[in-house]
Amino acid sequence: MAFRLPAAALRPLRSSVLLKPTAQQTRWLATPTPFPVTQDMTSSRGPTAMVFLNMGGPSTVDEVGDFLSRLFADADLIPLGRLQNYLGPLISKRRTPKIQKQYAAIGGGSPIRKWSEHQCEEMCKLLDQISPETAPHKPYVAFRYANPLTEHMYRQLLADGFGNGKGGRAVAFTQYPQYSCSTTGSSLNELWKWRQRLEGKAGPLDDGSDGTIKWSVIDRWPVHPGLVEAFAQNIEAKLQEYPPERRDQVVLLFSAHSLPMTVVNRGDPYPAEVGATVHAVMQRLGHVNPYRLCWQSQVGPQPWLGPQTQMSVEEYIAKGQKDLVLIPIAFTSDHIETLYELDEEVIGESGHKDTVKRVESLNGNPVFIKALADLAKTHLDSGIATSPQMGLRCPGCKSDRCHESKKFFAAQELA
Repeated sequence: MAFRLPAAALRPLRSSVLLKPTAQQTRWLATPTPFPVTQDMTSSRGPTAMVFLNMGGPSTVDEVGDFLSRLFADADLIPLGRLQNYLGPLISKRRTPKIQKQYAAIGGGSPIRKWSEHQCEEMCKLLDQISPETAPHKPYVAFRYANPLTEHMYRQLLADGFGNGKGGRAVAFTQYPQYSCSTTGSSLNELWKWRQRLEGKAGPLDDGSDGTIKWSVIDRWPVHPGLVEAFAQNIEAKLQEYPPERRDQVVLLFSAHSLPMTVVNRGDPYPAEVGATVHAVMQRLGHVNPYRLCWQSQVGPQPWLGPQTQMSVEEYIAKGQKDLVLIPIAFTSDHIETLYELDEEVIGESGHKDTVKRVESLNGNPVFIKALADLAKTHLDSGIATSPQMGLRCPGCKSDRCHESKKFFAAQELA
């Protein structure tokens, strides 16, 4: 995303980072996944492809170079103007060794692929039970900058019998709960690009259709009750680690990836939607604890949306407020922003690891996966290709690609 760039990609590395991970640093590898449900393959109008969209991350240290190359080549994420093709490869090559060390420090790679595939697979199993009319539901993951890439996912769809004159239904399901042109927008632009390259020249069949995949989009879900409940339960669990007499005074610091102010001023809806999630979670918690929304992962010299998460923690500690709980409110699984930036830098360098804590990420949370299934079923039942909000461009948008991809998805006719 024009903002969901790992801050590590542009930030100097601490000398204390080691290539060999410690047992504590590899805790994500040992995180148990819930016992899987049994898949029901009953079907009528199926199969339905359920495609999770996300930024992705390198699963191994060796994949970091390619990940950064793709990331710096994306003008939606990091606009470098006419020098994009020159500066992108230069920056990514220069940063690769340092970023490899940071991924080594969290266990040798990002766990986002593991969790995305698990979440999608388990959601599809639940969907087979609650939406048999669109079963079987086939899980796919499409990452923007890491394997499995959007191109590879689309080719797999075709190989699995979707499109190529056979038609079929696919749902692009963003895993960014709050919409930004830099994240969901960039992923949809990439999906549209590969759809045009691989299916754009399909001719009409005897029945009048073109036999291509019919797409619909779940483009945002910042206040879905299941998402709110999953966050709230994780916060309640973390608060139990504080003594009862201090528990209600713990400050909740909701942390989301920041945006450059140039993107904010263009009219990107992300800040408002993140705020809506925070408000809904606090309502569910009864507004017992004081709270603030702060922003992490700022990079470069230009102004970003603030206040910064690390600065917020430092300032509260300086004021005597040492009981702080960090909540990564815009992420649906662990990755470098949680495992390294929050855990190792913000908390690790606070000097108060015993009182500054982070709630668990959603990962394999059954409440969260049930919410995903509920979102998908509601969407499938609606017969609507996109939300009304998806078709509205930012007031300051100048991107022809954004205009064309939005027009394509909004025009999809679903059976």
